[in-house]
Amino acid sequence: MKTRYSPLVSVKKNIMQKSEQALQSANVNLNTASEALKISLLELHTIEIPQTGNIQEFLSARTLLDAQRSVITHNEEWIAFAQKEIVKAKEKLKQDSIEYEKFNYLELEEVKRILNEIKLKEAKELDEVALMTYEIKQKKLKCQFGEDS
Repeated sequence: MKTRYSPLVSVKKNIMQKSEQALQSANVNLNTASEALKISLLELHTIEIPQTGNIQEFLSARTLLDAQRSVITHNEEWIAFAQKEIVKAKEKLKQDSIEYEKFNYLELEEVKRILNEIKLKEAKELDEVALMTYEIKQKKLKCQFGEDS
């Protein structure tokens, strides 16, 4: 049944679904960041530092370690950012869900009110039909017994 709240409920539901998708996307982003951190940590452990050799080997190993540590720091920052995005997405989803539920409740109350009005109208019509039927029967009875009003 269409009410004045039906379009709003539809819009709020779409907004809520978009918020759910944003939360899922944020979760995927966090998982991707976590995987990148794992991989960068594993790569850090695979870098071998030469025990002997010339200074160039030591400097290149040190540069590789610094670069890998930089990648790890970047991935840790990415994880922190992704976690903040999840918190924001959850809060937005919560607010959007509340808004949707509020308008959905108002729509249900409107439907109840409309149905009650319909019931009252039908009851009045049935009372009128019953009253008319009663009056017709009374007139027939009066006619049968010879009494005219």
